[in-house]
Amino acid sequence: MSTSNSDSLTREPTQQQSLFAIFKIFFALGWVSFGGPAAHIGYFRNTFVEKLKWLSDNDYAQIVALSQFLPGPGSSQVGFAVGYQRAGLGGGIMAFLGFTLPSVILMLALAVLSSQLTESSVFQNIVHGLKLLAVLVVADAAWGMYKNFCKSVLTVSLCIGTAIALLVFQGIATQIIVLIIAALVGTRYLATGNNESPAGSLSFSVMPLVSFFALLVALPLLGRFSPSLQLFSDFYQAGSLVFGGGHVVLPLLQNIVGDQLTQDAFLTGYAAAQAVPGPMFTFATYIGYELMPTAPIAGAIIATLGVFVPGFLLLVGVLKNWQQLASIPAVSGALMGVNAAVVGLLLSALYQPVFVSAVVSSLDLAWVLFGALLMKQFKLPIVWMVIYFACAGLIAPSLANLI
Repeated sequence: MSTSNSDSLTREPTQQQSLFAIFKIFFALGWVSFGGPAAHIGYFRNTFVEKLKWLSDNDYAQIVALSQFLPGPGSSQVGFAVGYQRAGLGGGIMAFLGFTLPSVILMLALAVLSSQLTESSVFQNIVHGLKLLAVLVVADAAWGMYKNFCKSVLTVSLCIGTAIALLVFQGIATQIIVLIIAALVGTRYLATGNNESPAGSLSFSVMPLVSFFALLVALPLLGRFSPSLQLFSDFYQAGSLVFGGGHVVLPLLQNIVGDQLTQDAFLTGYAAAQAVPGPMFTFATYIGYELMPTAPIAGAIIATLGVFVPGFLLLVGVLKNWQQLASIPAVSGALMGVNAAVVGLLLSALYQPVFVSAVVSSLDLAWVLFGALLMKQFKLPIVWMVIYFACAGLIAPSLANLI
């Protein structure tokens, strides 16, 4: 992968973006980003690479690749890194708040309303329509990144090989293995230029990394003194151990909750997290609300911060050094291999879980194809795409009966 643009991610931003402007952009995305982490990566790429030109496809792919190696909420880490690159730590925080707040608000509302809303046929039909939008978004992201990062026999082979491996052997272990293999192959066969050290010294941001490990050790000890600290500790541990995105956090949170919630209440919250836009990690919002009945809003906020914070501490700790390393040809070759593999990750995600959970009939596929025409040829804004697919979900059952 070319590293001509990687310096833009290592230096402090020279063009300071208004923090409120960053918040507004991510806040708008937070209301329409349905479909889970793979779809979010597509939304971000469409907004920040294609439309706003905040960073190149190469820089964006580096961020996505890094998010695959770190525990935590992958798509939220990508958004945080984009905001951080644009306006420093404040930009990262504004990106996180903007993208996450809509989902938090909706999860709080659903926690209050509980099953009265989530079990209604109207709600379920709208959710089905929005899943079809996710199919289109992920497909568009996969195609766009394929054109940029799969230009040789080797990179195409890495992409397809990754997709095949993940389709046959699903799981986070397979994901990590194929990314490591792709990096090794890239180092050996895709490196170009002289293997020189990058300009300047390589240094990690120590404080975020120290804070991450200090909290990991100290919180379980401090939790016994306060229910709030215990709640934060439990969700911090979960956020520190999750590789692979929101779906992987389910068993960890289930262990945390134990018998404190009924199985029905737990699964209702999980279904709601999949239905609302934004990061699935806001499932913690719902659980925190339920686990602190004496102060449910405080519980929701504590749990949400607990599950997000560890991933962001790790990201800030390694992001600057990661981009400096990218200037080394051998590392650049590794990133070329990883970028091709990331396209394969998107391809596998396009099928499972996105396509198989959304397209259950030929009519569903027809909605997706017509949506592709609206988005790619008529350039329909994302808000109108959300409305189109929500309406498609509502009228699909009646239309299916007619045909």
